[in-house]
Amino acid sequence: MSKELTSSKLAELVQGELVGNDSVVVNGAKSLMEATETDVSFFAVMKYADQVVASKAGVILVPKTFEISPQSKQTFIICDDPNKSFGVVVDLFAPEPIQFPPGIHKMAYVAESAKIGDNVHIGPNAIVEENAVIGSGTVIVGGAYIGHEVTVGENCLIYAKATVRDRCKIGNRVILHPGCVIGSDGFGFAPGPQGIVKIPQVGIVQIDDDVEVGANSAIDRARFGRTWVKQGVKIDNLVQIGHNVEIGAWTMICGQVGIAGSTTIGSGVIMAGQSGSNGHITIGDGATIGGNSGVVSDVAPGSTLVGYPAETKREFAARVGLPRKVKKLAEQIKELQSKILD
Repeated sequence: MSKELTSSKLAELVQGELVGNDSVVVNGAKSLMEATETDVSFFAVMKYADQVVASKAGVILVPKTFEISPQSKQTFIICDDPNKSFGVVVDLFAPEPIQFPPGIHKMAYVAESAKIGDNVHIGPNAIVEENAVIGSGTVIVGGAYIGHEVTVGENCLIYAKATVRDRCKIGNRVILHPGCVIGSDGFGFAPGPQGIVKIPQVGIVQIDDDVEVGANSAIDRARFGRTWVKQGVKIDNLVQIGHNVEIGAWTMICGQVGIAGSTTIGSGVIMAGQSGSNGHITIGDGATIGGNSGVVSDVAPGSTLVGYPAETKREFAARVGLPRKVKKLAEQIKELQSKILD
């Protein structure tokens, strides 16, 4: 059964100021252009102001700086942060989460030597290999693979087709999305007279507590020692993390990022989509790497780098603007030459 809330109750929940009808009833949350009179939506970016005017949403969350009055049949709730408030609203109308009852499905394979904690769910066609350890409350969705001697902590959620290879260590409350691979071999090869020789990758991947790894991302095992993803790191889809990389706590790695082997990334770093790093470098705490940027050398803590090779915004602007300045100077020289010759 869907939940229904009045506009006045919504305003109370998000601690906003109601402008308009206090008895509008809504039962869903949608974008400005998709919403109907029974939906709540939000506005946070000025370029979408026209969509607010045209929206059929019954209730719209808007910032304090928004100066347009509600149209007919519209009700606004003025918020400090509409985006954040809308996140609260979406949770109110979200469907109940899927429940995974404790137990081992008859079509799952669990090795006799594996140690399974209390209230663990192991779905159909999931595989848990020899000497693996699964902590209490963890969910292994059907089709997932847990390799030999892997340790998985408590209250983890490992989705279908996720793979954790041998001896890797997964902390508590870790989420592994479909298709991600933890502990595949690092890309270690040595060209020689007999061709390309594989260098053994005998280390592991260690993932600490509260990490989330997106779909189809790969975290390679170390050549020796460990590839280490520390507490609270969030990794988007289609990310490649090379062998012996170390990622500091609460760092965010966005989609299609590539991190070459033996890179050290500090805490609180943001690597935007499709950015990448050279190997054997250090990116300091709190640094931000812009989208499509390529980092080729060490990055100081707190820096913001863009472009390729990655550089500060000031350096980038100076380099990009230089050809225009040169062109302008060339035109001035040409004008002066013509005056002199005349």
